[in-house]
Amino acid sequence: MMWSRISILMISFLTLIACKLQTNKDVFVITNDTAFTIFIGEDSAPLVQWAAKDLAQAISDILGTEIQLQSTPEYAPDKEGIFIGEAGTKLATNFAENNSSKLTGKWENFIIEPRGQNLIIAGSDIRGTVFGIFELQEKMGISPWKWWADVRPVKKEKITIDLYSAGKPQGPSVQFRGIFLNDEDWGLQPWAAQTFEPETNDIGPKTYEKIFQLLLRLKANTIWPAMHPSTKAFFSIPGNREMAEKYHIFVGSSHAEPMLRNNVDEWDKKKYGAFNYFTNKEQVKSYWQGRLDEATKGDYIFTMGMRGVHDSGMEGDATQKEKIEILDEIISDQRKMLETTLKKPVEEIPQAFIPYKEVLYLYNNGLKVPEDITLVWSDDNYGYIRRFSNEDEQARKGGGGVYYHLSYWGRPHDYLWLSTTQPGLIWYEMTRAYQNGAKKMWIANVGDIKPAEYNMEFFLDLAWDIESISEKTIKKHLQDWSCREFGKEIGNDIAGVKEEYYRLAMLRKPEYMGWSQTEPTTRTWLSEFSSANNNELQRRIDSYKVLYEKVENLKYNIPNEKQDAFFQLIEYPVKGSALMNYKFLHAKQAFLEEKQEKKDILNTKSLEAFNEIKKLTKQYNALADGKWNKMMEMKPRNLPVFSMPEFETLEKPGVKSNTEIQTEPVFIQGSEFIDQQAPTNFKWKTIEGLGYSNAAISLYPFTQYYFSEEAFVEYEFEISEPGSYNIEIRCLPTHSNNFDHKIWIETNGNISDTISINTKGRSAQWKTNVLRNSTSTIFPVSFKETGIQSLKVFVNQTGIVLDQIAVYPADYPDFYEIKK
Repeated sequence: MMWSRISILMISFLTLIACKLQTNKDVFVITNDTAFTIFIGEDSAPLVQWAAKDLAQAISDILGTEIQLQSTPEYAPDKEGIFIGEAGTKLATNFAENNSSKLTGKWENFIIEPRGQNLIIAGSDIRGTVFGIFELQEKMGISPWKWWADVRPVKKEKITIDLYSAGKPQGPSVQFRGIFLNDEDWGLQPWAAQTFEPETNDIGPKTYEKIFQLLLRLKANTIWPAMHPSTKAFFSIPGNREMAEKYHIFVGSSHAEPMLRNNVDEWDKKKYGAFNYFTNKEQVKSYWQGRLDEATKGDYIFTMGMRGVHDSGMEGDATQKEKIEILDEIISDQRKMLETTLKKPVEEIPQAFIPYKEVLYLYNNGLKVPEDITLVWSDDNYGYIRRFSNEDEQARKGGGGVYYHLSYWGRPHDYLWLSTTQPGLIWYEMTRAYQNGAKKMWIANVGDIKPAEYNMEFFLDLAWDIESISEKTIKKHLQDWSCREFGKEIGNDIAGVKEEYYRLAMLRKPEYMGWSQTEPTTRTWLSEFSSANNNELQRRIDSYKVLYEKVENLKYNIPNEKQDAFFQLIEYPVKGSALMNYKFLHAKQAFLEEKQEKKDILNTKSLEAFNEIKKLTKQYNALADGKWNKMMEMKPRNLPVFSMPEFETLEKPGVKSNTEIQTEPVFIQGSEFIDQQAPTNFKWKTIEGLGYSNAAISLYPFTQYYFSEEAFVEYEFEISEPGSYNIEIRCLPTHSNNFDHKIWIETNGNISDTISINTKGRSAQWKTNVLRNSTSTIFPVSFKETGIQSLKVFVNQTGIVLDQIAVYPADYPDFYEIKK
């Protein structure tokens, strides 16, 4: 979906002047002295008409020339312009002798191809046609974020468009692609209620219209509406449902909201009784039926099953066996209601079952879900998908899907403020899911949308075209995005800043810098971060200083019309992350400092960082003449990490303070292997932009597979003293279906024991792992001689990601970050 999109388009903006001068069929130019028309079928759907009008306005915004939009009954080769038609219209029917016949019966496909002096955009359906129109806009350099992030197009005298893959149908890799608006209490809801849509005092149709337009620009088609207690139920606000119908958006609901019901807002316990199918079955069914009666028109995906009122386990004191039996009954009853109310075979009605949290255990212990229902697996809330479809599940008619978090409220700690999930991790986990059958539905929890703009687009780009980003082009995707938003002259520099921003946050998200947890909420500490190594503190501070200074320098090269966009997309998140680190790390340094004068200076630096976050947040909410007022909150849920550290009580009892380091460990990046072995058809691949190293490795393809042959990578390193050492292997905390990821090592021919690196549930070790994005395994070894040593790292199956290795003396003090 950007300048780099591989499988796109033949475009020909032809004019009386330009088309006669243009001889290179792979490049077309439109100038501001050009007069041409956009033609749409007179029987085109209103949504196609809206998108065509938006295209005309986009061209006008760039060139400053009014663009004519005209309806026509049929294709006219003698007229010059862009012809747009969706399947079923007269215009599309008489696009004779072109590839539009390849669109018949396809889901959301489109073709863009030149025809003589004209350009044809043909869609297999309404959404497909609209996606073709927005694909064309992106090829022109128009950002999907032109409204949501104020990415205004730069005025030009001409538009030059590169053309690729003439006349090939384009369509989605994943059928249902969209977002979940969640934890909206701190940004989206107060912004909508108080700034953008005060007449509704909530997230209403005016806000949803902008959201639905954004989804179409990103080639998405599905929404799970906001559903927290701060927000009224989607269906209860007049105009919301109608707006979804207008924009042809599928409305679904989250894992905790069966049958499109928002239980938090709509289930009145005083009126209805307990939300308990064991004891209150008929009332619950009546409640669901009330929503079905409202959902007979439009596009919907129905979440099946039942949980508690709000992201909690099913009510009722029952055994696991009884819960499985009642869920089986619930799903059967729901399907009968769907078929009766919607008057169509239930197999033709989109349905999803989401084995999230405790429901996954019920599914794994025998719950049978009808074949046509899509199984939507979830990550562990921190970006690591908990379960993948096995071979039998991949053969299901309903297929598979993923519910993935780019924002989260809950234990062990929220990350609601800044969006810092590493794009390489999104690519790895979602590509892995796709290769294991998750091709029906992808939903990303994007929180308030802002500031998750890039991560949201990256996720949806993969959903639209899984081949558009490879393990080698993750960085290029970011570069292309940056160039589209801010220009080729500065885009690569911006991409470099964003890449390092994600890497540093992979080590520790800014929301985790207080080493506190929540549910229950604990106070902030600093002792865990390199408690024995002040060098680590300064190294991280210096890394963020480099980023901060680069952003400060870059913004002076940003055109005035893009300054607001730069602040939202780059300056605020990068500086905010840096300042959160300064706040805690300078406080830690002050605690370790013995001289009072230096201690005071460092404490002052910590306070200054805190105050600058406040200043930047105020600036954010004042952008664009107050357009984004109330959107940005610097302290979601008022968790302790967002306050100033308590300078004099930073250390936990019994934790040692600063220790001088005499030697450095041997650091090895996972990608620095000298040899590798993998079973037939598998290969070790380096994934750029993944892990602490930005170059973690894993076996490809990612299909679930246990190895009967040896699979290993081999390294060499040198030690200067014989003795006892620890070899620490750092992997990402990925999951296997059976909790049986295993690794072992061989050093100079000596083989270690096999160690399991998976965690179950929400154990203390799992919490540690997801907060640091690493699972650490230590192998004690003994080296009798100095010099070159050999190390092999073995894995038992796919899905294991090797990031970094450290070799250090057994008595070496604790450390956290391995150098790049």
